Amino acid sequence: MEFTRVGDDVLLRLDPGEEIHESIQSLQAHGIECAAITSGIGRCHDIEIGFLGSDGIYQKEIHNDSMELLSTQGNLAPGPNGPFTHIHVVLSGDDKIVYGGHLFAATVSVTAEIHLRILDGDLGTKMMCRVADETEFVQLKFNGE
Repeated sequence: MEFTRVGDDVLLRLDPGEEIHESIQSLQAHGIECAAITSGIGRCHDIEIGFLGSDGIYQKEIHNDSMELLSTQGNLAPGPNGPFTHIHVVLSGDDKIVYGGHLFAATVSVTAEIHLRILDGDLGTKMMCRVADETEFVQLKFNGE
């Protein structure tokens, strides 16, 4: 993994074998704790995606084959157990069938190039993640809530 920071923008390049969530969360060691993930492209495998069902339980599916990462968005925020990433993706298989949803895991196959916008100051110090009610959903919480 390599990254560069210009002002509040971080451009991150992930290499083969690196897991997307772990890599973004590791930015905490460089003082980056709160950020909006605004875009991401690349190619990954061992992908676990899903959606939150009406019962509050995530429905998941695994794609072991390598897929093109077409779009990435989400956030990085402090959580009760350390840095937490909430990421949604759009992916395409070699057959051009598109999949999307909440990203639970993905390992980079070729590269991943991700842009983050750091949220420092008032917003960054007020933002954190927590488990919502009696579901599996982890939501942003802001001071004062």
